Amino acid sequence: MSGKTNAVSSRLPVKTKKGFQLNQTVKTVALGSIIPVLLIIIWEYLSNIGVFPQHLLPAPTSIFYMILNMAGEGTLWSHMGITLYRLFLGFIIGVAAALILGAAVGYMKIVESLFDPLIQAFRSIPSLAWVPLFILWMGIGESSKVVLIAVGVFFPVYLNIVSGIQGVDRKLIEIGKIYNFNSFQLIRKIILPASLPSFLVGIRSGLGLGWMFVVAAELMGASKGIGYLLVYGQNIYSPDLIISSIVLFAILGKITDALLKNLESKSLHWRDTIEKKA
Repeated sequence: MSGKTNAVSSRLPVKTKKGFQLNQTVKTVALGSIIPVLLIIIWEYLSNIGVFPQHLLPAPTSIFYMILNMAGEGTLWSHMGITLYRLFLGFIIGVAAALILGAAVGYMKIVESLFDPLIQAFRSIPSLAWVPLFILWMGIGESSKVVLIAVGVFFPVYLNIVSGIQGVDRKLIEIGKIYNFNSFQLIRKIILPASLPSFLVGIRSGLGLGWMFVVAAELMGASKGIGYLLVYGQNIYSPDLIISSIVLFAILGKITDALLKNLESKSLHWRDTIEKKA
């Protein structure tokens, strides 16, 4: 009987911890929603009393109904789907290229001397400067759009990987050598864990730039996508459609960033940071 009691009692802290984490999540979401909700209420009120002209800045309810209508007609899902497809394909390509090249540059001095000056020069080129060149090389199909997004994702991820690897404490490397770690063991047991926080921050930054570049990509003659809705709304003079597209970008961007932030928290659960002080 006492064994069963101990078994039950041993599970109680786990449930309590899960409940505490859930409460913390709800509290964080609630606090983060206060200012957006207040702004929406003020915006709606000022629109209703005529401070904001409807033909320039429609009320939030008009934008909400516009999104609902597109969802009901089914057009919203096709536009969202193609935008997410372009974003994630470009994101994967950009992260993969940055991971391979950044790891080599960060770990080997000779590779840094060979490649880093050229990469830094390319990083200084404005994003829109690539658009005519990619259209010339690959046309206005999906390839040019995905490559443009991958270019945008590449640079912040690359910089953070290089910074993370080169910022590993030399004393940790010396300890690994004392334990006779070979190069693979040094990378797996010391360099990778020590540089992981910087790498994950780079991924989040890369995703943010990916959302910025997907707008530029969908201005390249796209016939579908949320960026296309922006251009279409401008052509038919529909501020409802333009602002609805901007709101959709904001919502999708926040959701994807929250997913990466959750991944970052779970991957770095072993760190004793100021965030866990409470």
